Amino acid sequence: MPGTNGIEATRLIYQSSPHIGVIVLTMFEDDDSVFAAMRAGARGYLLKGADQTEILRAIHSVASGEAMFGPNIARRLINFFAQLNSKPPHPFPELTEREREVLDLLARGTSNSEIAGALVISQKTVRNHVSNIFNKLQVANRAQAIIRARTAGLG
Repeated sequence: MPGTNGIEATRLIYQSSPHIGVIVLTMFEDDDSVFAAMRAGARGYLLKGADQTEILRAIHSVASGEAMFGPNIARRLINFFAQLNSKPPHPFPELTEREREVLDLLARGTSNSEIAGALVISQKTVRNHVSNIFNKLQVANRAQAIIRARTAGLG
């Protein structure tokens, strides 16, 4: 899609016309892509290998107000949420969920530009989150934040 991507197009459609149900048809099945689409407002997510019956079922489901995910994506979602219950509490309770996501990406050595792309947010928003993380963790710079995050098992 020239000039934008599917996630941003989904977000724009959802913001301007929330009554329109967006179904993402893509080859990306990683958790980051699925959740980015859901955060943007997608109500359906299918892989490009989906057959006509599955696509039609998704169109009818989303048109009637339901959400529809292909079988592989539905299994991934179930597994993701099942694993959430077994995880210990986060070591930085003072951070918001988004700040935790940013900190985890920082701990992986990801640049602000890459974080913005992965989370489908602006680089200015990433800088704001990084600044908030520094303040809340009482660290002076990125290196100190990364050390604290890695010591806690992130990254």
